[in-house]
Amino acid sequence: MTTARTNLLDLNPVQLVEYCLRLDEKPFRARQLQRWIHQSGVSDFDQMTDLAKSLRHKLSHCAQVVAPSVIADHTSTDGTRKWLMDVGQGNAIETVFIPEGNRGTLCVSTQAGCTVNCVFCSTGKQGFSRNLTTGEIIGQLWMAEFALRMMNEGEDRPVRQISNVVLMGMGEPLFNFEASVSALKLMLDDNAYGLSRRRVTVSTSGVVPMIDRLATECPVALAVSLHASNDTLRNRLVPLNRKHPLSSLMAACRRYLDYAPRDFITFEYCMLDGVNDSDEHARELVELVKNGPSPVSCKFNLIPFNPFEASGLRRSKAGRIQSFSQILMDAGIVTTVRKTRGDDIDAACGLLAGEVQDRTDIRKRIMQMQVCYTESGDELH
Repeated sequence: MTTARTNLLDLNPVQLVEYCLRLDEKPFRARQLQRWIHQSGVSDFDQMTDLAKSLRHKLSHCAQVVAPSVIADHTSTDGTRKWLMDVGQGNAIETVFIPEGNRGTLCVSTQAGCTVNCVFCSTGKQGFSRNLTTGEIIGQLWMAEFALRMMNEGEDRPVRQISNVVLMGMGEPLFNFEASVSALKLMLDDNAYGLSRRRVTVSTSGVVPMIDRLATECPVALAVSLHASNDTLRNRLVPLNRKHPLSSLMAACRRYLDYAPRDFITFEYCMLDGVNDSDEHARELVELVKNGPSPVSCKFNLIPFNPFEASGLRRSKAGRIQSFSQILMDAGIVTTVRKTRGDDIDAACGLLAGEVQDRTDIRKRIMQMQVCYTESGDELH
């Protein structure tokens, strides 16, 4: 019987040391392996020339370096690049690279699908199949970094193509905590990608207990998908709010900053015409984060909604977004409006869908809800 080979992309720095010890190898071999795999993009052990031949021989029989394979590769007119990647059993995820000057940001998926089902996000409408492994998460960065290096070989550019990573693709990373944190540790490790923790962002819809765990185990930059200024509205836009309401979420954000006192929380806010974009909503946000006995050090990132089929929602008008932004800025809150990138290849925020073998029957439930709304005449407005 053939024993399955270990995918070394699945092992974080500590786990790789443990793996080498099991092979009767010294810990420094793990650092060498990391550099070959994550800094040089080498998957063939025979090419890892500073490893002993005996170790290379062992690895060729018991280990491998395998990222999810690319099914499709599209580049937008604005330079945004999107890969569709096969993660098996009929599931595919999407990964997006956004170039901007000397900065290159990779948006990484952590689940095949999503269970949160925010009403303005097409990913949740695909349902949910499973969590991704560490190797499938870091494999997106591994594939993208070295694909981009090959494309730009010989140009007057830094060797590193990806300067920032956001766990903001398909899925809720804090519902796949162990694998996500394991991948984060590789992103930060000097023998792997060596990214600053301020250049690595976890975006969450508000999983309060896991925000606390992230603070203690791997306090990278934190972005919170807020999207509403009060519980009544957020219950409808982000159903997770029913379990973790705004008071609990804001308290978790304040605790998170205790572990990174010089940092701030980024609040993501999708601008939906006539739903959450009034002046009153903006003033409620000011009250939520700025006033009271313990304000949250934060900035707001306003995201013009990217429409998709059957969403039933519209993007806020440019003038409305500007007025909303001005109220926040007048209150002393740093506020930016996200530039829509990659919408011609469905790579913009909220449009990542991939291909998901749904195990949750969410599509059926969405259709039933739509029928109920139609019959009752109820609307988000």
